[in-house]
Amino acid sequence: MIVLKIAGIVLCVVLAFFLLTFIIYFFNLDMKLAAMLIKPLTGYYDWSKAKRDAKKKAQGEKKE
Repeated sequence: MIVLKIAGIVLCVVLAFFLLTFIIYFFNLDMKLAAMLIKPLTGYYDWSKAKRDAKKKAQGEKKE
């Protein structure tokens, strides 16, 4: 009896993951999320690049 209960739970979880994957694919949600994240990620990249450049410049001035 417990084996059937476990099998039922596993089946429900697999079905839920399949439905979630289908919904994400059907509505193209992954690309919509990627499009939303472009601006914040670009800002973070620019900020960290400026920080790296400033650190390199400071290290270059120390050596001289």
